[in-house]
Amino acid sequence: MDNLKIKFRHLQTFVEVARQKSVVQASKVLNVSQPAVTKTIREMEEALGVTVFEREGRGLRLTRSGEVFLRHAGTTLASLKRGMDAVSTTRFVDSMPLRIGALPTVASNIMPRAMTLFLAENADGQVKIVTGENAVLMEQLRLGDLDLVVGRLAAPEKMAGLSFEHLYSEQVVFAVRTGHRLLDAKQSLSETLGNFPILMPTRGSIIRPVVEQFLITHGITDLPVQIETVSDTFGRAFVQTSDAIWIISHGVVAADIAHGLLATLPIDTAETKGPVGLTLKAEAGVPAPLDILMQTIRQAARDIAGAAGKRD
Repeated sequence: MDNLKIKFRHLQTFVEVARQKSVVQASKVLNVSQPAVTKTIREMEEALGVTVFEREGRGLRLTRSGEVFLRHAGTTLASLKRGMDAVSTTRFVDSMPLRIGALPTVASNIMPRAMTLFLAENADGQVKIVTGENAVLMEQLRLGDLDLVVGRLAAPEKMAGLSFEHLYSEQVVFAVRTGHRLLDAKQSLSETLGNFPILMPTRGSIIRPVVEQFLITHGITDLPVQIETVSDTFGRAFVQTSDAIWIISHGVVAADIAHGLLATLPIDTAETKGPVGLTLKAEAGVPAPLDILMQTIRQAARDIAGAAGKRD
């Protein structure tokens, strides 16, 4: 048996003859000559090493081997057609843009690199990127207003009907401007935070419960001056021009830290680490442009993780 010699035309011809139970009728549907159909079937039988048709009156019927092969041949043709449809660029020229929801940490850290890679693919897919709190993005995904959310894993009760693919894990940090006096201070965390303005994630944000649990664990229950915000623009500007402490996901400030604009307090926040990844509807089909974009997001996450590993 040499099934590597079986080509698309063999499968197409075989399935049509099986459907029509006739070489004559199959040749008309396929728009080829009867001898060509007969030759194609014989080539396939030689490659398989079995007979797939036998005579029945004036027509043909499948042998038992032919019935087994038909199930696989039909599935293969259907899968191939879906694949061809998926990568056909003409299907997406006038289609709606890909609607991507990204947490601020992802929007500033992962998506720029991912979009650079995506544009290099010439995938013909338009992209719309929106940012917001995780709960809001998840609700938009459920309603069909978004095709994909790139962010933290939601609580189990919020994941019904959704699928999650882990990309990396990220923890919360305490960011301050470079030169902040606490960078060299020896006070404990509980003695430190209450003396400075604190930028906190809002109550609807995905990391707020994580931050609250961390503070309680370390005996911090009273922060007199709190400013709740999910605006990385405000947070960055305010922290750089004040003594405020910004409690935020590392990805939001990773570039600022790398460029020496911000620094993190020497506080062990490993316990705040949580999974970040791709969330989409479990039963939703994935068109080619979205599949390509997801691949570039995965690549961007690997590239950034690799760069961070080299710095460490």
